[in-house]
Amino acid sequence: MKFPAFATLSLSANFVSGFVLNKKSALTVTRKLSVTRFQSTLKMSALEENAVDQAMMPGTADLPWVDLGFEFRQTKSYLKMVFKDGSWGPPELCEDPYMKVHVGATALHYGQSAFEGLKAFAHEDNKVYLFRPDENAKRMQSSAERIMMAEVPDDVFVDACKQVVRDNIAYVPPYGSGGALYLRPLLFGSGSRIGLQPADEYTFIILAIPVGDYYKGGLSQTVHSVIVEGYDRAAKFGVGNVKVAGNYAADMLPNYLNKEAGYPISLYLDSETRNTVEEFSTSNFIGINKEEKVYATPKSTSVLPSITNKSLMQLAADAGYDVQQRDIQLDELKYFDEVIACGTAVIVTSVGKITNLSSGETIEYSDEVPEVTKMLYDQVKSIQFGETEDRYGWNVPV
Repeated sequence: MKFPAFATLSLSANFVSGFVLNKKSALTVTRKLSVTRFQSTLKMSALEENAVDQAMMPGTADLPWVDLGFEFRQTKSYLKMVFKDGSWGPPELCEDPYMKVHVGATALHYGQSAFEGLKAFAHEDNKVYLFRPDENAKRMQSSAERIMMAEVPDDVFVDACKQVVRDNIAYVPPYGSGGALYLRPLLFGSGSRIGLQPADEYTFIILAIPVGDYYKGGLSQTVHSVIVEGYDRAAKFGVGNVKVAGNYAADMLPNYLNKEAGYPISLYLDSETRNTVEEFSTSNFIGINKEEKVYATPKSTSVLPSITNKSLMQLAADAGYDVQQRDIQLDELKYFDEVIACGTAVIVTSVGKITNLSSGETIEYSDEVPEVTKMLYDQVKSIQFGETEDRYGWNVPV
Protein backbone atom coordinates (compact mmCIF):
# COMPACT_ATOMS: atom_id res chain seq x y z
CA MET A 1 0.00 0.00 0.00
CA LYS A 2 1.34 3.44 -1.05
CA PHE A 3 0.79 6.56 1.03
CA PRO A 4 0.12 9.89 -0.60
CA ALA A 5 3.20 12.02 -0.92
CA PHE A 6 1.87 14.76 1.34
CA ALA A 7 1.18 12.25 4.08
CA THR A 8 4.73 10.97 3.91
CA LEU A 9 6.11 14.45 4.02
CA SER A 10 3.85 15.36 6.90
CA LEU A 11 5.02 12.36 8.92
CA SER A 12 8.63 13.14 8.14
CA ALA A 13 8.21 16.77 9.06
CA ASN A 14 6.53 15.92 12.32
CA PHE A 15 9.32 13.41 13.11
CA VAL A 16 12.08 15.95 12.36
CA SER A 17 10.23 18.65 14.23
CA GLY A 18 9.77 16.32 17.19
CA PHE A 19 13.44 15.34 17.10
CA VAL A 20 14.56 19.00 17.04
CA LEU A 21 12.14 20.05 19.75
CA ASN A 22 13.02 17.09 21.97
CA LYS A 23 16.71 16.76 21.14
CA LYS A 24 17.78 17.98 24.57
CA SER A 25 15.34 15.73 26.42
CA ALA A 26 16.19 12.78 24.14
CA LEU A 27 19.88 13.17 24.91
CA THR A 28 18.99 13.35 28.59
CA VAL A 29 17.01 10.10 28.29
CA THR A 30 19.93 8.53 26.39
CA ARG A 31 22.33 9.57 29.12
CA LYS A 32 19.98 8.16 31.77
CA LEU A 33 19.69 4.90 29.84
CA SER A 34 23.47 4.72 29.49
CA VAL A 35 23.98 5.32 33.20
CA THR A 36 21.33 2.70 34.01
CA ARG A 37 23.01 0.20 31.70
CA PHE A 38 26.42 1.05 33.26
CA GLN A 39 25.01 0.63 36.76
CA SER A 40 23.46 -2.69 35.74
CA THR A 41 26.79 -3.77 34.30
CA LEU A 42 28.46 -2.81 37.57
CA LYS A 43 25.86 -4.79 39.50
CA MET A 44 26.37 -7.81 37.23
CA SER A 45 30.15 -7.46 37.56
CA ALA A 46 29.81 -7.35 41.33
CA LEU A 47 27.62 -10.45 41.26
CA GLU A 48 30.06 -12.21 38.95
CA GLU A 49 32.98 -11.18 41.16
CA ASN A 50 31.09 -12.45 44.18
CA ALA A 51 30.47 -15.75 42.40
CA VAL A 52 34.18 -15.98 41.54
CA ASP A 53 35.09 -15.11 45.12
CA GLN A 54 32.71 -17.80 46.37
CA ALA A 55 34.25 -20.31 43.96
CA MET A 56 37.68 -19.50 45.37
CA MET A 57 36.53 -19.89 48.97
CA PRO A 58 37.29 -22.99 51.02
CA GLY A 59 34.34 -25.00 52.28
CA THR A 60 31.84 -24.14 49.53
CA ALA A 61 31.29 -27.73 48.35
CA ASP A 62 28.15 -29.43 49.60
CA LEU A 63 29.64 -31.79 52.19
CA PRO A 64 28.97 -32.72 55.83
CA TRP A 65 32.02 -30.82 57.11
CA VAL A 66 31.76 -31.87 60.75
CA ASP A 67 31.26 -35.53 59.89
CA LEU A 68 33.79 -36.23 57.13
CA GLY A 69 35.74 -39.06 58.69
CA PHE A 70 38.86 -40.32 56.94
CA GLU A 71 37.83 -41.90 53.66
CA PHE A 72 38.03 -41.38 49.91
CA ARG A 73 35.66 -38.76 48.51
CA GLN A 74 35.38 -37.70 44.91
CA THR A 75 36.50 -34.11 44.38
CA LYS A 76 36.88 -31.90 41.33
CA SER A 77 40.24 -33.17 40.12
CA TYR A 78 43.55 -34.84 40.74
CA LEU A 79 46.89 -33.73 39.30
CA LYS A 80 48.94 -35.90 36.98
CA MET A 81 52.46 -35.64 35.56
CA VAL A 82 54.46 -38.13 33.48
CA PHE A 83 58.22 -38.63 33.40
CA LYS A 84 59.33 -39.79 29.95
CA ASP A 85 62.47 -39.50 27.83
CA GLY A 86 64.43 -38.16 30.78
CA SER A 87 62.18 -35.28 31.89
CA TRP A 88 58.90 -34.45 33.57
CA GLY A 89 56.02 -33.35 31.39
CA PRO A 90 53.58 -30.52 32.30
CA PRO A 91 51.01 -30.98 35.08
CA GLU A 92 47.50 -31.94 34.03
CA LEU A 93 44.33 -31.65 36.12
CA CYS A 94 42.16 -34.72 35.54
CA GLU A 95 38.53 -35.25 36.56
CA ASP A 96 38.01 -38.89 35.58
CA PRO A 97 39.04 -41.00 38.62
CA TYR A 98 40.03 -43.89 36.36
CA MET A 99 43.24 -43.96 34.35
CA LYS A 100 44.84 -46.35 31.88
CA VAL A 101 47.97 -48.20 33.05
CA HIS A 102 50.10 -50.49 30.92
CA VAL A 103 49.71 -54.18 31.82
CA GLY A 104 53.50 -54.42 32.11
CA ALA A 105 53.88 -51.44 34.47
CA THR A 106 56.60 -52.03 37.05
CA ALA A 107 54.31 -50.75 39.81
CA LEU A 108 52.05 -53.74 39.18
CA HIS A 109 54.76 -56.38 38.82
CA TYR A 110 57.66 -55.23 40.98
CA GLY A 111 56.15 -52.77 43.45
CA GLN A 112 57.81 -49.62 42.12
CA SER A 113 55.47 -47.32 44.02
CA ALA A 114 55.82 -44.76 46.79
CA PHE A 115 53.44 -42.24 48.27
CA GLU A 116 53.18 -39.32 50.68
CA GLY A 117 50.54 -37.74 52.86
CA LEU A 118 50.16 -34.08 53.78
CA LYS A 119 47.37 -31.61 54.50
CA ALA A 120 46.12 -28.15 53.54
CA PHE A 121 44.29 -26.06 56.15
CA ALA A 122 41.93 -23.09 55.92
CA HIS A 123 42.72 -20.27 58.34
CA GLU A 124 40.23 -17.85 59.83
CA ASP A 125 40.84 -15.32 57.00
CA ASN A 126 39.89 -18.06 54.48
CA LYS A 127 43.45 -18.29 53.16
CA VAL A 128 44.71 -21.83 52.71
CA TYR A 129 48.12 -23.19 53.72
CA LEU A 130 50.01 -26.43 53.18
CA PHE A 131 51.80 -27.85 56.22
CA ARG A 132 55.51 -28.52 55.57
CA PRO A 133 55.23 -29.72 51.94
CA ASP A 134 59.00 -29.31 51.45
CA GLU A 135 59.57 -32.14 53.93
CA ASN A 136 57.24 -34.43 52.01
CA ALA A 137 59.10 -33.59 48.80
CA LYS A 138 62.41 -34.63 50.38
CA ARG A 139 60.97 -37.85 51.78
CA MET A 140 59.46 -38.83 48.43
CA GLN A 141 62.84 -38.25 46.79
CA SER A 142 64.40 -40.60 49.35
CA SER A 143 61.77 -43.24 48.56
CA ALA A 144 62.29 -42.80 44.82
CA GLU A 145 66.06 -43.13 45.13
CA ARG A 146 65.77 -46.34 47.18
CA ILE A 147 63.62 -48.17 44.61
CA MET A 148 65.18 -46.53 41.54
CA MET A 149 62.36 -44.25 40.39
CA ALA A 150 62.61 -40.81 38.80
CA GLU A 151 62.69 -38.16 41.53
CA VAL A 152 60.24 -35.26 41.64
CA PRO A 153 62.20 -32.01 42.30
CA ASP A 154 61.27 -29.99 45.40
CA ASP A 155 59.83 -27.03 43.50
CA VAL A 156 57.85 -29.24 41.12
CA PHE A 157 56.40 -31.20 44.04
CA VAL A 158 55.37 -28.12 46.05
CA ASP A 159 53.98 -26.27 43.02
CA ALA A 160 51.95 -29.34 42.06
CA CYS A 161 50.50 -29.52 45.58
CA LYS A 162 49.51 -25.85 45.40
CA GLN A 163 47.92 -26.28 41.99
CA VAL A 164 45.73 -29.23 42.99
CA VAL A 165 44.62 -27.45 46.17
CA ARG A 166 43.65 -24.33 44.21
CA ASP A 167 41.63 -26.40 41.76
CA ASN A 168 39.86 -28.16 44.65
CA ILE A 169 39.58 -25.12 46.92
CA ALA A 170 35.84 -25.66 47.44
CA TYR A 171 36.68 -29.00 49.07
CA VAL A 172 39.02 -27.55 51.67
CA PRO A 173 37.06 -27.90 54.94
CA PRO A 174 36.16 -24.45 56.32
CA TYR A 175 37.92 -22.97 59.30
CA GLY A 176 36.28 -24.13 62.51
CA SER A 177 35.20 -27.53 61.16
CA GLY A 178 38.40 -29.19 62.35
CA GLY A 179 38.94 -30.78 58.94
CA ALA A 180 41.65 -30.48 56.30
CA LEU A 181 42.25 -31.25 52.63
CA TYR A 182 44.37 -34.38 52.65
CA LEU A 183 46.80 -34.69 49.73
CA ARG A 184 48.04 -38.09 48.63
CA PRO A 185 51.00 -37.73 46.24
CA LEU A 186 51.74 -41.06 44.54
CA LEU A 187 54.74 -41.90 42.34
CA PHE A 188 54.79 -45.19 40.46
CA GLY A 189 56.48 -47.01 37.60
CA SER A 190 54.11 -46.81 34.65
CA GLY A 191 56.56 -48.01 32.00
CA SER A 192 56.48 -51.67 31.00
CA ARG A 193 59.16 -54.15 32.07
CA ILE A 194 58.96 -57.93 32.34
CA GLY A 195 62.54 -58.46 33.48
CA LEU A 196 63.49 -57.09 36.93
CA GLN A 197 64.64 -53.56 36.13
CA PRO A 198 63.45 -49.98 36.66
CA ALA A 199 60.78 -48.54 34.40
CA ASP A 200 61.53 -46.03 31.66
CA GLU A 201 58.39 -44.05 32.47
CA TYR A 202 56.94 -42.82 35.78
CA THR A 203 53.61 -41.25 36.69
CA PHE A 204 53.16 -38.80 39.53
CA ILE A 205 49.65 -38.01 40.76
CA ILE A 206 48.23 -36.05 43.68
CA LEU A 207 44.77 -36.82 45.04
CA ALA A 208 42.93 -34.15 47.06
CA ILE A 209 40.45 -35.48 49.63
CA PRO A 210 38.59 -33.58 52.38
CA VAL A 211 38.99 -35.38 55.70
CA GLY A 212 38.01 -35.01 59.32
CA ASP A 213 39.55 -36.74 62.31
CA TYR A 214 41.06 -40.18 61.71
CA TYR A 215 39.36 -41.34 64.90
CA LYS A 216 35.84 -40.01 65.40
CA GLY A 217 35.95 -37.34 68.09
CA GLY A 218 39.63 -36.56 67.50
CA LEU A 219 41.92 -36.78 70.51
CA SER A 220 39.15 -37.70 72.91
CA GLN A 221 40.20 -41.10 74.18
CA THR A 222 43.12 -43.49 74.54
CA VAL A 223 43.56 -46.73 72.60
CA HIS A 224 44.78 -50.19 73.59
CA SER A 225 47.83 -51.39 71.64
CA VAL A 226 49.35 -54.85 71.27
CA ILE A 227 52.87 -55.95 70.36
CA VAL A 228 52.82 -57.75 67.01
CA GLU A 229 53.70 -61.45 67.20
CA GLY A 230 54.75 -63.58 64.25
CA TYR A 231 55.06 -60.75 61.74
CA ASP A 232 57.62 -58.04 60.92
CA ARG A 233 56.87 -54.72 59.30
CA ALA A 234 60.36 -54.27 57.85
CA ALA A 235 63.88 -55.69 58.05
CA LYS A 236 66.92 -53.85 59.40
CA PHE A 237 68.37 -52.96 55.99
CA GLY A 238 65.16 -53.21 54.00
CA VAL A 239 62.80 -50.42 52.96
CA GLY A 240 61.19 -49.59 56.31
CA ASN A 241 62.76 -46.12 56.33
CA VAL A 242 61.06 -45.05 53.08
CA LYS A 243 57.38 -44.69 52.26
CA VAL A 244 56.99 -47.42 49.66
CA ALA A 245 53.58 -48.98 49.14
CA GLY A 246 54.68 -52.53 49.97
CA ASN A 247 55.41 -51.64 53.60
CA TYR A 248 51.71 -51.06 54.16
CA ALA A 249 50.66 -54.22 52.36
CA ALA A 250 52.91 -56.19 54.75
CA ASP A 251 51.05 -54.67 57.71
CA MET A 252 47.52 -55.37 56.48
CA LEU A 253 47.14 -58.92 57.79
CA PRO A 254 48.60 -58.48 61.31
CA ASN A 255 46.84 -55.14 61.64
CA TYR A 256 43.51 -56.73 60.66
CA LEU A 257 43.97 -59.71 62.99
CA ASN A 258 44.84 -57.47 65.95
CA LYS A 259 41.88 -55.18 65.33
CA GLU A 260 39.61 -58.22 65.23
CA ALA A 261 41.07 -59.21 68.60
CA GLY A 262 40.23 -55.78 70.05
CA TYR A 263 43.48 -53.86 69.60
CA PRO A 264 43.01 -50.77 67.39
CA ILE A 265 46.75 -50.18 66.96
CA SER A 266 49.71 -52.57 66.65
CA LEU A 267 53.30 -52.05 67.80
CA TYR A 268 56.23 -53.64 65.97
CA LEU A 269 59.56 -54.67 67.50
CA ASP A 270 62.84 -54.89 65.58
CA SER A 271 62.98 -57.95 63.32
CA GLU A 272 66.53 -58.94 64.30
CA THR A 273 66.41 -59.23 68.10
CA ARG A 274 62.79 -58.41 69.00
CA ASN A 275 64.15 -56.47 71.97
CA THR A 276 63.75 -52.89 70.76
CA VAL A 277 60.66 -50.85 69.87
CA GLU A 278 60.30 -49.83 66.21
CA GLU A 279 56.98 -48.20 65.35
CA PHE A 280 53.24 -48.63 65.23
CA SER A 281 51.54 -49.86 62.05
CA THR A 282 51.28 -46.46 60.39
CA SER A 283 52.72 -44.18 63.08
CA ASN A 284 55.97 -43.37 64.86
CA PHE A 285 56.41 -44.30 68.53
CA ILE A 286 56.99 -41.62 71.19
CA GLY A 287 57.55 -42.24 74.89
CA ILE A 288 57.23 -39.43 77.46
CA ASN A 289 58.86 -39.42 80.89
CA LYS A 290 57.37 -36.40 82.65
CA GLU A 291 59.55 -36.47 85.76
CA GLU A 292 62.80 -36.49 83.79
CA LYS A 293 61.27 -34.41 80.97
CA VAL A 294 62.33 -36.89 78.31
CA TYR A 295 60.81 -37.26 74.85
CA ALA A 296 62.12 -40.54 73.40
CA THR A 297 61.57 -41.88 69.89
CA PRO A 298 63.28 -44.80 68.09
CA LYS A 299 66.18 -44.26 65.73
CA SER A 300 66.36 -47.20 63.35
CA THR A 301 67.16 -48.00 59.73
CA SER A 302 63.73 -49.63 59.46
CA VAL A 303 61.61 -46.77 60.86
CA LEU A 304 60.03 -44.17 58.59
CA PRO A 305 61.09 -40.60 59.50
CA SER A 306 57.77 -38.93 60.37
CA ILE A 307 57.27 -35.27 59.50
CA THR A 308 54.71 -35.02 62.30
CA ASN A 309 57.25 -36.50 64.73
CA LYS A 310 59.87 -34.04 63.51
CA SER A 311 57.44 -31.19 64.27
CA LEU A 312 56.57 -32.62 67.70
CA MET A 313 60.26 -33.00 68.56
CA GLN A 314 60.78 -29.30 67.94
CA LEU A 315 57.77 -28.32 70.04
CA ALA A 316 58.83 -30.67 72.85
CA ALA A 317 62.33 -29.17 72.84
CA ASP A 318 60.76 -25.70 73.00
CA ALA A 319 58.83 -26.87 76.07
CA GLY A 320 62.07 -27.90 77.78
CA TYR A 321 62.04 -31.63 77.03
CA ASP A 322 65.20 -33.60 76.34
CA VAL A 323 64.47 -35.00 72.89
CA GLN A 324 66.19 -38.35 72.37
CA GLN A 325 66.32 -40.35 69.15
CA ARG A 326 67.76 -43.73 70.16
CA ASP A 327 67.12 -47.42 70.69
CA ILE A 328 64.21 -47.99 73.07
CA GLN A 329 64.41 -51.33 74.83
CA LEU A 330 61.24 -53.36 75.27
CA ASP A 331 61.73 -53.32 79.05
CA GLU A 332 61.77 -49.52 79.00
CA LEU A 333 58.08 -49.29 78.09
CA LYS A 334 57.12 -49.52 81.78
CA TYR A 335 59.10 -46.39 82.63
CA PHE A 336 57.16 -44.03 80.37
CA ASP A 337 54.28 -41.96 81.72
CA GLU A 338 52.72 -41.42 78.29
CA VAL A 339 52.99 -43.21 74.95
CA ILE A 340 52.03 -41.57 71.67
CA ALA A 341 51.55 -42.81 68.11
CA CYS A 342 52.03 -39.94 65.66
CA GLY A 343 51.49 -39.41 61.94
CA THR A 344 49.94 -37.09 59.36
CA ALA A 345 46.48 -38.66 59.42
CA VAL A 346 46.05 -38.62 63.22
CA ILE A 347 48.67 -36.08 64.39
CA VAL A 348 48.78 -38.00 67.69
CA THR A 349 47.01 -41.01 69.13
CA SER A 350 47.15 -41.46 72.88
CA VAL A 351 48.06 -45.05 73.78
CA GLY A 352 46.51 -45.97 77.13
CA LYS A 353 47.75 -49.59 77.33
CA ILE A 354 50.23 -51.88 75.62
CA THR A 355 49.79 -55.65 75.87
CA ASN A 356 52.62 -58.13 75.32
CA LEU A 357 50.92 -61.43 74.51
CA SER A 358 54.19 -63.39 74.85
CA SER A 359 54.73 -62.38 78.47
CA GLY A 360 51.06 -61.89 79.31
CA GLU A 361 51.89 -58.40 80.62
CA THR A 362 49.83 -55.28 80.02
CA ILE A 363 51.42 -51.91 80.77
CA GLU A 364 48.84 -49.28 81.65
CA TYR A 365 49.43 -45.56 81.19
CA SER A 366 46.16 -43.64 81.36
CA ASP A 367 42.46 -44.00 80.68
CA GLU A 368 42.23 -40.32 79.76
CA VAL A 369 44.32 -38.38 77.25
CA PRO A 370 47.28 -37.23 79.38
CA GLU A 371 48.77 -33.76 79.77
CA VAL A 372 51.84 -33.76 77.50
CA THR A 373 50.09 -35.63 74.69
CA LYS A 374 47.27 -33.09 74.72
CA MET A 375 49.70 -30.16 74.88
CA LEU A 376 51.65 -31.35 71.82
CA TYR A 377 48.45 -32.10 69.88
CA ASP A 378 46.96 -28.68 70.66
CA GLN A 379 50.16 -26.88 69.68
CA VAL A 380 50.46 -28.58 66.30
CA LYS A 381 46.77 -28.02 65.52
CA SER A 382 46.95 -24.35 66.49
CA ILE A 383 49.90 -23.81 64.14
CA GLN A 384 48.23 -25.68 61.29
CA PHE A 385 45.05 -23.60 61.62
CA GLY A 386 46.94 -20.30 61.97
CA GLU A 387 45.81 -19.74 65.55
CA THR A 388 49.28 -19.30 66.99
CA GLU A 389 52.61 -17.97 65.75
CA ASP A 390 54.27 -20.07 63.06
CA ARG A 391 57.80 -19.57 64.39
CA TYR A 392 59.46 -22.00 62.01
CA GLY A 393 57.65 -21.16 58.77
CA TRP A 394 55.93 -24.54 58.51
CA ASN A 395 52.79 -23.13 56.84
CA VAL A 396 53.18 -22.54 53.09
CA PRO A 397 50.52 -20.34 51.42
CA VAL A 398 48.63 -21.80 48.50
